[in-house]
Amino acid sequence: MNFGLIGTITHDEITFEHGQRINGLGGVLYQAAVLSGFGEKVFLFTHLGEELVEEVDELIKGWSFLNKEGIRHVPGPGNRVHLHYPEKGERVEVLKSVVPTLNPRSIIENLPEFGLLVLVINSGFDIKLSDWRNIVRSATCPIWMDVHSLLLSRELNVPRKYLPLGEWKEWTEGIDFLQANVKEMASMLGFPDKISSEDDFSRFGEMAFDLGVKAVFLTLGKEGVFVMKPGKSLKISAPQTETVVDTTGCGDVLCGGAVVKLASGENAFNAAQFGLELATKAVEVKGIDETFTFVSEYRKAE
Repeated sequence: MNFGLIGTITHDEITFEHGQRINGLGGVLYQAAVLSGFGEKVFLFTHLGEELVEEVDELIKGWSFLNKEGIRHVPGPGNRVHLHYPEKGERVEVLKSVVPTLNPRSIIENLPEFGLLVLVINSGFDIKLSDWRNIVRSATCPIWMDVHSLLLSRELNVPRKYLPLGEWKEWTEGIDFLQANVKEMASMLGFPDKISSEDDFSRFGEMAFDLGVKAVFLTLGKEGVFVMKPGKSLKISAPQTETVVDTTGCGDVLCGGAVVKLASGENAFNAAQFGLELATKAVEVKGIDETFTFVSEYRKAE
């Protein structure tokens, strides 16, 4: 099956409370690595800053299943992000530079090729709402959306904050699968600083179902994922892992694994279980390249 994948390639500088630093590519390349690693043909649509072109080309040169025609080069440093992970609490994200929003024309032209379309909002500047609505109206395949940075403030060079977003319904109406974490869900409900309850989960699920969403995937960090479908919900706990090297991209790996299973006909709960197991194993490796290698080896071992 062919997958369409929309998002932003980022260059991440990550710091941790104990002083460790990690630099490398990230963003939508995590989903691309998982799908390509599983041998799925992926059409990636993204803007890439000229200063990151050489690094990205070197990274993906062996990804034979990745269609690169939708990677458009734009002037400048690209999408650069500083991430700080404290010992406790939410990570701190600072956008240093961004790339222009995508033109939807080539995406719409290629829609008939796709068995499933994935949108990941990596920066909040990825695509305009009006252009996204045109894509959704034109698509005949199922659509997965990870809201991610949609709920974050858009100022550069200052820590980003979660903000209420009333128009989230316009973004998600007509899609099939919705991914968010609990903080993002709270922002969509209008209370980004509130600790969400099970009643909030149910209320959010009903709101999403009213928009046509078939399944909601709420990621819970190390606790797992909460999956909701009309009439049924299930919390899936994350397996134990002995070694944690890098948790960056866990939700992205979960997404990649889940959509592979959904595209093969699995139900939402089994797909989430698989994606969660894959993400739990992925914390034992670091970065995009090691993620691609891990998934490729996992595929061969199946």
